Amino acid sequence: MTTIAVHGGARNAVSDSLTMIGRSIRLSRRNVDTLIMSIVLPLLMMSLFVYVFGGAIDTGTQYINYVVPGIILLCTGYGAASTAMSVADDMTSSMIDRLRSLPIRSSAVLTGHVAASVVRNLLSTTIVIGAAIAMGFRPNATVTDWMLAAGLLLLYVLALSWLAAGLGVIAKSVESASTLSFLMLFLPYLSSAFVPTHTMPSFLHAVSENQPITPVIETVRSLLTGTSIGNTGWIALAWCAGLLTGSFILAAWLFRRRTNG
Repeated sequence: MTTIAVHGGARNAVSDSLTMIGRSIRLSRRNVDTLIMSIVLPLLMMSLFVYVFGGAIDTGTQYINYVVPGIILLCTGYGAASTAMSVADDMTSSMIDRLRSLPIRSSAVLTGHVAASVVRNLLSTTIVIGAAIAMGFRPNATVTDWMLAAGLLLLYVLALSWLAAGLGVIAKSVESASTLSFLMLFLPYLSSAFVPTHTMPSFLHAVSENQPITPVIETVRSLLTGTSIGNTGWIALAWCAGLLTGSFILAAWLFRRRTNG
Protein backbone atom coordinates (compact mmCIF):
# COMPACT_ATOMS: atom_id res chain seq x y z
CA MET A 1 0.00 0.00 0.00
CA THR A 2 1.30 3.44 -0.88
CA THR A 3 2.29 5.60 2.07
CA ILE A 4 1.55 9.29 2.52
CA ALA A 5 4.16 11.17 0.59
CA VAL A 6 6.61 13.43 2.36
CA HIS A 7 8.46 16.46 1.03
CA GLY A 8 11.43 17.99 2.76
CA GLY A 9 12.33 21.29 4.27
CA ALA A 10 11.30 23.11 7.42
CA ARG A 11 9.26 25.60 5.40
CA ASN A 12 7.19 22.82 3.83
CA ALA A 13 6.75 21.17 7.22
CA VAL A 14 5.33 24.40 8.67
CA SER A 15 3.11 24.89 5.62
CA ASP A 16 1.76 21.33 5.87
CA SER A 17 1.05 21.74 9.58
CA LEU A 18 -0.70 25.10 9.12
CA THR A 19 -2.87 23.63 6.37
CA MET A 20 -3.98 20.71 8.53
CA ILE A 21 -4.46 22.96 11.58
CA GLY A 22 -6.75 25.21 9.55
CA ARG A 23 -8.71 22.19 8.35
CA SER A 24 -9.13 20.77 11.85
CA ILE A 25 -10.27 24.11 13.27
CA ARG A 26 -12.85 24.45 10.50
CA LEU A 27 -14.11 20.95 11.31
CA SER A 28 -14.38 21.91 14.98
CA ARG A 29 -16.47 24.96 14.08
CA ARG A 30 -18.84 22.76 12.11
CA ASN A 31 -19.11 20.14 14.87
CA VAL A 32 -20.98 22.53 17.14
CA ASP A 33 -22.66 19.88 19.31
CA THR A 34 -19.33 18.42 20.47
CA LEU A 35 -17.94 21.88 21.20
CA ILE A 36 -21.02 22.86 23.17
CA MET A 37 -21.00 19.62 25.15
CA SER A 38 -17.35 20.11 26.14
CA ILE A 39 -18.40 23.46 27.65
CA VAL A 40 -21.89 22.74 28.96
CA LEU A 41 -21.08 19.50 30.78
CA PRO A 42 -18.27 20.99 32.95
CA LEU A 43 -20.52 23.98 33.70
CA LEU A 44 -23.30 21.65 34.81
CA MET A 45 -20.87 19.66 36.94
CA MET A 46 -19.56 22.85 38.56
CA SER A 47 -23.10 24.05 39.30
CA LEU A 48 -24.01 20.64 40.75
CA PHE A 49 -21.04 20.47 43.10
CA VAL A 50 -21.11 24.13 44.13
CA TYR A 51 -24.85 24.54 44.70
CA VAL A 52 -25.93 20.99 45.63
CA PHE A 53 -22.97 19.25 47.28
CA GLY A 54 -20.75 22.19 48.21
CA GLY A 55 -22.47 22.94 51.50
CA ALA A 56 -21.87 19.40 52.75
CA ILE A 57 -18.18 19.15 51.75
CA ASP A 58 -15.58 20.56 54.13
CA THR A 59 -12.36 21.54 52.38
CA GLY A 60 -11.18 24.16 54.83
CA THR A 61 -11.96 26.93 52.38
CA GLN A 62 -14.85 28.24 50.30
CA TYR A 63 -15.81 25.25 48.20
CA ILE A 64 -16.02 27.03 44.87
CA ASN A 65 -12.40 28.14 45.24
CA TYR A 66 -11.49 24.52 45.87
CA VAL A 67 -13.47 22.90 43.06
CA VAL A 68 -12.84 25.27 40.13
CA PRO A 69 -9.29 23.97 39.34
CA GLY A 70 -10.72 20.45 39.19
CA ILE A 71 -13.52 21.58 36.88
CA ILE A 72 -10.94 23.24 34.61
CA LEU A 73 -9.07 19.95 34.24
CA LEU A 74 -12.33 18.09 33.73
CA CYS A 75 -13.14 20.56 30.96
CA THR A 76 -9.78 20.03 29.26
CA GLY A 77 -10.30 16.28 29.46
CA TYR A 78 -13.60 16.50 27.59
CA GLY A 79 -12.04 18.79 25.00
CA ALA A 80 -9.06 16.51 24.43
CA ALA A 81 -11.19 13.36 24.27
CA SER A 82 -13.00 14.68 21.20
CA THR A 83 -9.62 14.60 19.44
CA ALA A 84 -9.70 10.80 19.51
CA MET A 85 -13.03 10.80 17.68
CA SER A 86 -11.84 13.32 15.08
CA VAL A 87 -8.71 11.30 14.35
CA ALA A 88 -10.71 8.05 14.20
CA ASP A 89 -13.08 9.66 11.71
CA ASP A 90 -10.14 10.51 9.45
CA MET A 91 -8.62 7.05 9.83
CA THR A 92 -11.85 5.22 8.96
CA SER A 93 -12.99 7.50 6.14
CA SER A 94 -11.48 8.27 2.75
CA MET A 95 -9.51 11.23 4.12
CA ILE A 96 -6.26 9.32 4.61
CA ASP A 97 -6.55 7.74 1.16
CA ARG A 98 -6.85 11.20 -0.41
CA LEU A 99 -3.81 12.41 1.50
CA ARG A 100 -1.76 9.56 0.06
CA SER A 101 -1.82 11.28 -3.31
CA LEU A 102 -0.55 14.57 -1.88
CA PRO A 103 3.03 15.57 -1.01
CA ILE A 104 2.25 16.18 2.65
CA ARG A 105 4.01 15.16 5.83
CA SER A 106 2.14 12.47 7.71
CA SER A 107 2.86 14.17 11.04
CA ALA A 108 0.84 17.22 9.89
CA VAL A 109 -2.39 15.20 10.07
CA LEU A 110 -2.12 14.57 13.79
CA THR A 111 -0.57 18.00 14.44
CA GLY A 112 -3.68 19.61 12.97
CA HIS A 113 -6.00 17.69 15.28
CA VAL A 114 -3.89 18.43 18.36
CA ALA A 115 -3.67 22.14 17.56
CA ALA A 116 -7.44 22.29 17.09
CA SER A 117 -7.81 20.60 20.48
CA VAL A 118 -5.71 23.35 22.08
CA VAL A 119 -7.89 26.03 20.47
CA ARG A 120 -11.10 24.31 21.63
CA ASN A 121 -9.75 23.98 25.14
CA LEU A 122 -8.68 27.63 25.23
CA LEU A 123 -12.23 28.66 24.39
CA SER A 124 -13.96 26.27 26.79
CA THR A 125 -11.56 26.98 29.67
CA THR A 126 -12.03 30.72 29.28
CA ILE A 127 -15.82 30.29 29.41
CA VAL A 128 -15.63 28.00 32.45
CA ILE A 129 -13.40 30.44 34.35
CA GLY A 130 -15.70 33.33 33.46
CA ALA A 131 -18.72 31.36 34.69
CA ALA A 132 -16.88 30.39 37.87
CA ILE A 133 -16.11 34.04 38.66
CA ALA A 134 -19.79 34.87 38.11
CA MET A 135 -20.66 32.09 40.59
CA GLY A 136 -18.32 33.45 43.26
CA PHE A 137 -14.85 32.13 42.44
CA ARG A 138 -12.33 34.65 43.77
CA PRO A 139 -8.74 33.83 42.80
CA ASN A 140 -6.00 35.99 44.28
CA ALA A 141 -3.33 34.99 41.77
CA THR A 142 -0.80 37.44 40.40
CA VAL A 143 -0.16 37.85 36.68
CA THR A 144 2.84 35.54 37.02
CA ASP A 145 0.71 32.94 38.80
CA TRP A 146 -1.88 33.06 36.01
CA MET A 147 0.84 32.64 33.39
CA LEU A 148 2.37 29.68 35.22
CA ALA A 149 -1.05 28.04 35.61
CA ALA A 150 -1.82 28.64 31.92
CA GLY A 151 1.54 27.15 30.92
CA LEU A 152 0.97 24.02 32.98
CA LEU A 153 -2.56 23.63 31.62
CA LEU A 154 -1.24 24.02 28.06
CA LEU A 155 1.31 21.27 28.68
CA TYR A 156 -1.43 19.09 30.17
CA VAL A 157 -3.79 19.70 27.22
CA LEU A 158 -1.02 18.89 24.73
CA ALA A 159 -0.23 15.66 26.56
CA LEU A 160 -3.88 14.57 26.67
CA SER A 161 -4.47 15.61 23.06
CA TRP A 162 -1.55 13.56 21.74
CA LEU A 163 -2.68 10.62 23.86
CA ALA A 164 -6.19 11.00 22.43
CA ALA A 165 -4.74 11.22 18.91
CA GLY A 166 -2.95 7.91 19.45
CA LEU A 167 -6.17 6.31 20.70
CA GLY A 168 -7.96 7.66 17.63
CA VAL A 169 -5.39 6.05 15.34
CA ILE A 170 -5.91 2.56 16.74
CA ALA A 171 -9.70 2.86 17.07
CA LYS A 172 -11.73 0.91 14.54
CA SER A 173 -14.57 3.43 14.57
CA VAL A 174 -15.56 6.80 16.00
CA GLU A 175 -17.66 5.02 18.63
CA SER A 176 -14.76 2.86 19.78
CA ALA A 177 -12.54 5.96 19.96
CA SER A 178 -15.06 7.47 22.35
CA THR A 179 -14.88 4.34 24.49
CA LEU A 180 -11.07 4.28 24.50
CA SER A 181 -10.90 7.90 25.66
CA PHE A 182 -13.22 7.22 28.61
CA LEU A 183 -10.29 6.90 31.04
CA MET A 184 -9.18 10.51 30.58
CA LEU A 185 -12.74 11.60 31.37
CA PHE A 186 -13.06 9.37 34.42
CA LEU A 187 -9.64 9.86 36.03
CA PRO A 188 -10.37 13.37 37.43
CA TYR A 189 -13.08 11.85 39.63
CA LEU A 190 -10.35 9.74 41.31
CA SER A 191 -8.28 12.79 42.19
CA SER A 192 -8.44 15.80 44.49
CA ALA A 193 -10.71 17.61 42.02
CA PHE A 194 -13.86 17.49 44.14
CA VAL A 195 -12.83 16.34 47.62
CA PRO A 196 -9.55 16.17 49.55
CA THR A 197 -7.84 12.85 48.95
CA HIS A 198 -7.46 12.11 52.68
CA THR A 199 -11.26 11.72 52.94
CA MET A 200 -11.23 8.76 50.53
CA PRO A 201 -10.95 5.08 51.53
CA SER A 202 -7.35 3.93 51.82
CA PHE A 203 -7.24 2.07 48.49
CA LEU A 204 -8.68 5.06 46.60
CA HIS A 205 -6.41 7.44 48.48
CA ALA A 206 -3.39 5.54 47.13
CA VAL A 207 -4.75 5.77 43.57
CA SER A 208 -5.62 9.46 43.79
CA GLU A 209 -2.23 10.40 45.23
CA ASN A 210 -0.24 8.49 42.59
CA GLN A 211 -1.81 9.54 39.31
CA PRO A 212 -0.97 12.57 37.15
CA ILE A 213 -4.12 14.63 37.58
CA THR A 214 -3.91 15.21 41.34
CA PRO A 215 -0.54 17.07 41.30
CA VAL A 216 -1.68 19.13 38.29
CA ILE A 217 -4.90 20.11 40.08
CA GLU A 218 -3.05 20.89 43.32
CA THR A 219 -0.53 23.04 41.47
CA VAL A 220 -3.19 25.00 39.58
CA ARG A 221 -5.19 25.36 42.81
CA SER A 222 -2.15 26.67 44.69
CA LEU A 223 -1.27 29.14 41.93
CA LEU A 224 -4.81 30.53 41.69
CA THR A 225 -5.58 30.66 45.41
CA GLY A 226 -2.16 31.63 46.75
CA THR A 227 -1.50 28.55 48.87
CA SER A 228 1.88 26.84 49.15
CA ILE A 229 2.86 24.63 46.22
CA GLY A 230 5.78 22.77 47.79
CA ASN A 231 7.18 20.10 45.46
CA THR A 232 3.80 19.48 43.81
CA GLY A 233 4.65 21.82 40.94
CA TRP A 234 7.72 19.84 39.93
CA ILE A 235 5.80 16.56 40.18
CA ALA A 236 3.01 17.96 37.99
CA LEU A 237 5.54 19.24 35.46
CA ALA A 238 7.31 15.88 35.35
CA TRP A 239 4.02 14.01 34.84
CA CYS A 240 2.90 16.33 32.03
CA ALA A 241 6.28 16.37 30.27
CA GLY A 242 6.62 12.59 30.48
CA LEU A 243 3.06 12.00 29.31
CA LEU A 244 3.48 14.46 26.44
CA THR A 245 6.73 12.89 25.26
CA GLY A 246 5.40 9.35 25.49
CA SER A 247 2.06 10.20 23.87
CA PHE A 248 3.68 12.07 20.98
CA ILE A 249 6.09 9.25 20.20
CA LEU A 250 3.37 6.61 20.51
CA ALA A 251 0.83 8.50 18.38
CA ALA A 252 3.38 9.19 15.62
CA TRP A 253 4.54 5.55 15.60
CA LEU A 254 1.00 4.17 15.53
CA PHE A 255 0.05 6.53 12.70
CA ARG A 256 3.06 5.55 10.57
CA ARG A 257 2.44 1.88 11.26
CA ARG A 258 -1.23 2.06 10.28
CA THR A 259 -0.77 4.20 7.17
CA ASN A 260 2.15 2.06 5.99
CA GLY A 261 0.26 -1.18 6.60
